[in-house]
Amino acid sequence: MNTMRKSTRVTLVCCFIVITTMVGAVGKVTASSGESKPTPDEVVDMLKKGNSRFAAGQSIHEHTDLARLKQAGSENQGDHAYATVLACSDSRVPVERLFDAGVMDLFVVRVAGNVVQTDEAGSIEYGLAHVNTPVLVVLGHSQCGAVAAVTSELLGNGHELERNIVPLVAPIIPAVKRAMHDHADAPGMAVVPYAIEENVWQSIEDLFMVSPATREIIKAGRAKVVGAVYDVGTGEVMWLPEVRVSSILDSVEQNPARAMNVMAVPK
Repeated sequence: MNTMRKSTRVTLVCCFIVITTMVGAVGKVTASSGESKPTPDEVVDMLKKGNSRFAAGQSIHEHTDLARLKQAGSENQGDHAYATVLACSDSRVPVERLFDAGVMDLFVVRVAGNVVQTDEAGSIEYGLAHVNTPVLVVLGHSQCGAVAAVTSELLGNGHELERNIVPLVAPIIPAVKRAMHDHADAPGMAVVPYAIEENVWQSIEDLFMVSPATREIIKAGRAKVVGAVYDVGTGEVMWLPEVRVSSILDSVEQNPARAMNVMAVPK
């Protein structure tokens, strides 16, 4: 058993070393095929243009044909995917469609409330470190039921929830409390839109706190994190200030409670 654990750790370390060396100049990430992926800024521009097409009803549905499916059956997603996206599970948020993206374009992580706990952090690490995506988008959305439920509870109007939903939405609580404090002029449920945006920042902070791998990738310039909020009624994505991400990262780096071991430590 100990031999297996050591072997697993060596394999993980080797994978990490290979991935971290596949980086070219000026933020270019080199896929295993030898071709360079777009830079983080180029990827954000691609996402913005894709969303503009979608919201205008002019999607081109690139990479959704049979030829792309054939590629997917024989090629590595790490040679193609250009963004990892953490989004809510809400059916009104069709991630690939709203960015007018196709097969093998996006590495998508979905969970109610777009929160970050162990499963989400691990999935994001995989997207950044193994699928080699140059960008992580943390995507909130308007009318988020998870944020609304937490807000209602904090206002004293909540209702009984199933046992597994309570810990699921717990990470949203600090975001709602901040929104209530910063927007005292928004009474009752009117604070929800502000809380939705705060929840994006909270998820980014939670990710940085538990994922040293993500912090190292971002600090090295191999990828960037951007926050955004999708409007389910218009199809438009509102992009949040990137400077806030840097501020959050700087704050986490000063927090003694942050996780420090990049790789899994064998028991």
